[in-house]
Amino acid sequence: MNESQNLDELLVSRSDQARRPAEPCTVVIFGASGDLTARKLIPALYHLTLEKLMPQPFRIVGFARREKSDETWRTELREALNKFSRTQPVQEDVWNAFAANIHYCQADMSDESGYQKLKALVHGFPDERLRTNLLFYLATNPSQFGEVTGHLSAVGLLQKAESKVTPERIVVEKPFGHDLETAEALNLELTRFAHEKQIFRIDHYLGKETVQNILTFRFSNGIWERLWNRECIDHVQITVAEKLGVGSRGGYYEEAGAIRDMVQNHVLQVLSLVGMEPPSSLEAENVRDEKVKLLKSIRPMTPAQVAENVVRGQYFAGEVDGELRPAYRSETKVKPNSHVETFLAMRLFVDNWRWHGVPFYIRTGKNLPLSASEIRVQFKSAPNILFAAKDQLDSNSLTLRLQPNEGMTLRFNGKVPGGAAELRPVRMHFSYDSEFGAYTPEAYERLLLESMAGDATLFIRRDEVETAWKIVDAIRRAWVGKPLTNREFYAAGTWGPAAADDLLAKSGHEWRNPQSKH
Repeated sequence: MNESQNLDELLVSRSDQARRPAEPCTVVIFGASGDLTARKLIPALYHLTLEKLMPQPFRIVGFARREKSDETWRTELREALNKFSRTQPVQEDVWNAFAANIHYCQADMSDESGYQKLKALVHGFPDERLRTNLLFYLATNPSQFGEVTGHLSAVGLLQKAESKVTPERIVVEKPFGHDLETAEALNLELTRFAHEKQIFRIDHYLGKETVQNILTFRFSNGIWERLWNRECIDHVQITVAEKLGVGSRGGYYEEAGAIRDMVQNHVLQVLSLVGMEPPSSLEAENVRDEKVKLLKSIRPMTPAQVAENVVRGQYFAGEVDGELRPAYRSETKVKPNSHVETFLAMRLFVDNWRWHGVPFYIRTGKNLPLSASEIRVQFKSAPNILFAAKDQLDSNSLTLRLQPNEGMTLRFNGKVPGGAAELRPVRMHFSYDSEFGAYTPEAYERLLLESMAGDATLFIRRDEVETAWKIVDAIRRAWVGKPLTNREFYAAGTWGPAAADDLLAKSGHEWRNPQSKH
């Protein structure tokens, strides 16, 4: 190892030492017989055990209506792990040690006697910390959140606590509300029985390693902060593309559409991380304060401004990788004359000092040519003085690829070798896999670990949810009674409708589509 490599090794930051450790706890999963538990939660908890990250001791309790024994449930979970574990084969010794901590409580979620049964089971664990440090994971329909928390409170398993680190916590899955009114009602119902600091609203997108690295990239590298503002940045593009169509989720999508399914949560979360101001510390509340400030700075839109800045789209039949895909209106449980959007593009402005006048273009859609999530920061062009007569130069850009092929690419102009003064864009690329190896933990692994530790940084706060719904509801109200236009339909396998290109062309911009190999 040479001297510069030694220096790099010395400069590695060990900030993970400051992470709050997960104390011994009991995780109770409501909806334990559901798909989420088998596909995501149990595999995530198994991998935390495999990586020696689970607190010791721990217990996992499944709560569901179907009648089964501890051993029966363990057998079912073992079969699911064979399908859904990201590492194969499952290590038998690790599984046996893990499974010994798994229990099942058969009860109906509406029956208070079932919660008494749960209480007796939990209070029978040998370590006092397993009886008091409790994490309740509500993998249920949102309509059951209030009922479950109410019963937990009634039997004394959940106490409303004001302290910074609370002994009992609740994790709830999205969708968190259907609009602002239902989100506020749900928040009110939950906070009857738990303090806001005890409620962990999960968005699995925030558990992705590369999404978390946006903050690291921005605030641990001094060169970017000097460029990260209206003086240097022309515009920002955020693309969350999905290769799959709606498939069997037609009934859900008819109610949600792209704006509820993706924009209200995932896309606005990414936008807030890209645009937020530096927090005073990495404590959860300081980070979340800055995210909320950013969302509240997004310029509200009147119906006329929605028409000017927001484009809906819906796919019709086409091909994706040679496979024929049906039109959205032909999907199961979709109305034959539906005007629900499967694609959405919009131009947003953030009215604060840093971003004034910089457009943020966001888009998301189904049945696009590939699945990819990326942020492209397009810098302002150099003055057209020295090279303008010879070439139409592309402006510099920085792309943060969130998935797949996670990494970052800086594009700038370079001279092609030879006698002619020919210029072309070249790139510097950083790949997470190449630098750190292929291991990228599942989002649920990180989120479960943080929720067991009581660290809410990666979870969504009440005012964050409600602010996002205010943005989305204003747009949805402007669509009432307005059908899709011909320029808002797109063939499956293309990058969206012509109207989305028109949106950027108004400002002299164009979409930069993700590439399959970055």
